[in-house]
Amino acid sequence: MSTLYDQAMEEMITTIHEWFDEQDKRDDLESVVKRTTLQMGVFNDIVLDYRPGRTTIDSLDLGLDDDVKSKQAGAFTEEQVRNEIGPKLVEVVQGRLDKLADTPLIDYRFTFRGKFPTTEGKLQLTLLEWINEEKRQLLLERIHTYVEKKLEHGTYPTKPLESFFLTSHLLDPKLFPELDVAWTIRQYDRIQALNQGRPESLAEHRGEITRAVTTWAENQFLPQYYDVQSSPYRTNEYSLKPGATLQSNIKTQTGHHSDEHGKQQTSETQPIDLLLYAAVMILRFEPSYSKPKGVTFLELAKQLGSKRAARMMTEGSGTYAKDDIHVKTEEVECKANDVFALMTIHIRKEERSAYQQALTFITHLLKQGFPKGYKVKLKSAVKQYLPIKGLAKSDTHRFFANALEYPELHPLLEEYAREAIQEFEFYEDTEGEKSCMPGSYATFGLGLVDEQYFPLVEYYMGEVDDEHQLIQDKFIAALVEKQGVQAQSIPALVASLRRSTDSLKLKIQPELENEEILELLVRQIQKLEHYEAERVIYPIFGKVEKLSTLARKAEGRRKELLLELLQAAGK
Repeated sequence: MSTLYDQAMEEMITTIHEWFDEQDKRDDLESVVKRTTLQMGVFNDIVLDYRPGRTTIDSLDLGLDDDVKSKQAGAFTEEQVRNEIGPKLVEVVQGRLDKLADTPLIDYRFTFRGKFPTTEGKLQLTLLEWINEEKRQLLLERIHTYVEKKLEHGTYPTKPLESFFLTSHLLDPKLFPELDVAWTIRQYDRIQALNQGRPESLAEHRGEITRAVTTWAENQFLPQYYDVQSSPYRTNEYSLKPGATLQSNIKTQTGHHSDEHGKQQTSETQPIDLLLYAAVMILRFEPSYSKPKGVTFLELAKQLGSKRAARMMTEGSGTYAKDDIHVKTEEVECKANDVFALMTIHIRKEERSAYQQALTFITHLLKQGFPKGYKVKLKSAVKQYLPIKGLAKSDTHRFFANALEYPELHPLLEEYAREAIQEFEFYEDTEGEKSCMPGSYATFGLGLVDEQYFPLVEYYMGEVDDEHQLIQDKFIAALVEKQGVQAQSIPALVASLRRSTDSLKLKIQPELENEEILELLVRQIQKLEHYEAERVIYPIFGKVEKLSTLARKAEGRRKELLLELLQAAGK
């Protein structure tokens, strides 16, 4: 046994030294931590995964096999790992840390974890949690300097990299043992306020905030009250612990602002309010597929007795003014709940002004950041749908089809569509083959009735996520049937075909016998990359070989144009 034990120890110790040696050779460490004052070191965590003959160490633990029972039992008992193997490995790691503590390689804290196959099954242990107190204090000073200068008194946009570190630091119990929820939320809101007007950058900052508060909720807050199990789909399933009640923690300190900043004050903001903040960030700003997690957070908070969570589930997050989320007139009543991305519309009088007020209500809320992947719950005596096969027969579809019956509302519908259209978002009441991006029904309806809305169709198609949406094929077929192939429709047709799927087949070759129309089509396709040109050609002519055959048989100007098409496709 000693031989096996010695071999195992040698393998693990060698792996540890190799990892530290490899990292210590890096010549970019200094430049990495100099990017921001909020990073003290590059690494704060390593995981040793002992597998005889193929032991690994990594700073990134994907946990891919954590749910799988190891088929190969280990040679050592859990007791041996805890009492003999673990302490010896810690000595080795600690020895390396002592020498590297003040270098940019190691963060202010460092965790060493291990995974071991044992006679009793797979064992996962945190072997060492180490803190460099000097670096910790220096980091705290830097955090407070940053918050004071860049956030509280700053007027310029901040950097996403700074938010990447700061958002997590503020929720790190090793830095801030007593969480001041109100102060922390204030900093997150300030980051967003300073970066308004720069949409892409703002989205990055919001992503960092959401990541940080979600990680805190899942790893720190919820496990206090819930037993957490990971489902096969890698989502968490929560069951309330027996006797779990919400801890009242009304008196919170802002003394963690360090002595020179430090006044203590009380706040009625509770840790559960940060859970609700996380829910709202997810529901308002994350893609549709993330929304269930936001709703789950609210449901869990409600189970813990949060009256605010219960209120949010019936009335919304409280983000919007009451006059904005509830409008009632003689013609229509509109209510909105951003938590469930729901617009409830009751048409009390079937007339233009009712739909005009409802459209204005929806567009106004979208401009304020209401989730674009919403759904409509409609109460109306009219059941109108677009003349396009394959669309979901939903209330959302019906509302826009009804509104399209009033030509005076078409400019308002275009305004709505341009506000609603957003890649990677989908109406809440569509899924699978009928999934569609917000703005779809208005855009499709307008494109079918009036050529002045062809530019809207082009804009829409430029945003379509064609990996997750198929219904554009149905619209293209309807567009060709209704509008034909004419000079005015060709740019919109080509833009649409760029987002079509292989299953679309258009019978428009007879129209393309007209050389003027064919030339207009060729000129549009020549503007595209080869692969896009081939994609546009396929629904019309089939495979490129078929187009080659047509070109060979053609004569005169038509032959020239078909050869130009082949050239555009890189053939």
